[in-house]
Amino acid sequence: MAIDERKWRTPAVVMVAGCVIAVIGMGTRGTLGLFLEPMSSSLSWSRETYALAMAIQNLLWGILLPFAGALTDRYGASWVISGGAVFYALGLWGMSIADSVLMLHISGGILMGLGSAFAAFNLAIAAMVKVVGAERRLLVMGVGTAATSMGQLIFSPMAQGMISSFGWSDALVYLSFISLLMISFAVLLPSNPEVRGEESTDQGLGEAIREAFSQRGFILLMIGFFACGFHVAFIGIHLPAYVTDLGLAPQVGAYCLALIGLFNIAGSFLSGMAGSRWSKTYGLSWIYLGRALVILGLLVAPKTALTLYVFSALMGLLWLSTIPLTTGVVAEVFGVRYVATLYGFVFFGHQVGAFIGVWLGGVFYDRYGSYDGMWWAGIVVGVLAALIHLPISEKPLPRVVAASAVA
Repeated sequence: MAIDERKWRTPAVVMVAGCVIAVIGMGTRGTLGLFLEPMSSSLSWSRETYALAMAIQNLLWGILLPFAGALTDRYGASWVISGGAVFYALGLWGMSIADSVLMLHISGGILMGLGSAFAAFNLAIAAMVKVVGAERRLLVMGVGTAATSMGQLIFSPMAQGMISSFGWSDALVYLSFISLLMISFAVLLPSNPEVRGEESTDQGLGEAIREAFSQRGFILLMIGFFACGFHVAFIGIHLPAYVTDLGLAPQVGAYCLALIGLFNIAGSFLSGMAGSRWSKTYGLSWIYLGRALVILGLLVAPKTALTLYVFSALMGLLWLSTIPLTTGVVAEVFGVRYVATLYGFVFFGHQVGAFIGVWLGGVFYDRYGSYDGMWWAGIVVGVLAALIHLPISEKPLPRVVAASAVA
């Protein structure tokens, strides 16, 4: 059976559309750390206030992504991502006019959390992997993840330029309009859940979820992904403020985020290729251990712009390189028919870590006037995650082996 009845909706079209959605969605979202200091200063808020809004956003994203994934696996990604883009744009616009803590938490927290879940790059990548054969899936995951970093590379300096030229409020309005462009590309994604390279299965969604949660490796993958969310959310939101606390120009923080995006393009590609040849779970262990070492290097090195640029480049190599490997483990063990849903559950662990990382960052700073405690916590979390991934099995379930053999 064809992947889609419309012949123009080829794998190449789906790949381009999915990558553009990832660029816009994660690019605009990756700029939110640039607004922490100017919004907090302008509205006389504590950093915890802004951090809590971002924490709510991350947690809601994690809670809702399994449901968004289930809708995508059942009906296709087009309508799901289009609806999410509307919520996402409304959230950015609401932040631009927020004059109270409640308004900030509704717009930046709830609305953007809804938008992040239903217009998630994860859903676009899931749509992409379903239109290619099994031998290309990890590479496609790497390409999709690299696209998210391209967005960060493009949008971070752009957003900082808009903040400097027009102010934080107008900058958020412009980002809101840009985010609506995701709808134009979402309609190019497949509108049915067929999978290339796997025989159709009679397994239902509920059965797939129960099967996954019966596997110890799936639970460990969820727990281990906590570390990724903790690191990415804390650094993404608080690094620009950390830079200005050191007496450096705000542009340095924007360049740091851009460098993370730039080097993660390479990191994601390398991660996808490495996962095709070697153990994905061992690769994840090395990535988390590497993050711990990079953070340790930042703490002991002189705090200069050069140090921060080197830190950002090294962290960029490890930034979202976890995603192709984590998604790859889920797809290899359980198949890709319900990969969006199952990855959504794993991603919930990521977003719990994101909630704690971004919120505690604000709490620590407001209480101690420093982020040092959070950096040390990041080291501990990284080491623990490296250990957690070691016993996870990558062996496909017998059902998946049989389905692939028939296909």
